[in-house]
Amino acid sequence: MTFTTEIYPGVCPEAPRETAGFVFNHSMLRVKDPTIALDFYTRVLGLRLLRKLDFPEMKFSLYFLACLSVANLPPDDPGERTAWTFSQAGVLELTHNWGSEKDPAFKYHDGNAQPQGFGHICISVPDLDAATAWFDRHAVAFVKRPEQGKMKDVAFIKDPDGYWIEIIEPDRLKALGHV
Repeated sequence: MTFTTEIYPGVCPEAPRETAGFVFNHSMLRVKDPTIALDFYTRVLGLRLLRKLDFPEMKFSLYFLACLSVANLPPDDPGERTAWTFSQAGVLELTHNWGSEKDPAFKYHDGNAQPQGFGHICISVPDLDAATAWFDRHAVAFVKRPEQGKMKDVAFIKDPDGYWIEIIEPDRLKALGHV
């Protein structure tokens, strides 16, 4: 039998056929200053900017980023790349409301301060120790280092807007959740 889902109260055992082809495309974070955020996400985390969309009438811009593999590169044509971007899984949308970068007191709620809501995004890395060293070299703020706390081998860092990013190495998590 092929795995489709774990079963717990509230879980639909089979995806409705009407949802065939649905893809979890992106999550959005609001950023104060796109230059600072883009530097962090592209230089420190290695995401690639797929598309920038400006909406002058509403005074905001959207930046769509993703971890790209050589096997799945986007098209060169901007229109085709836009459609391709909206068909992918695991895209991060950074939204910049124009002018927020000019206000030194401006800050978005990170979701982890009270009242809590949004928690974090997660980046999977091939080598957690190497990633930790990389973050240290770039003075990235840690919320939790891999050796700290009760849940070992999981790190949390902060982006320039204070959002938490979980950093995991999949092979280290095989026993996670076993009682």
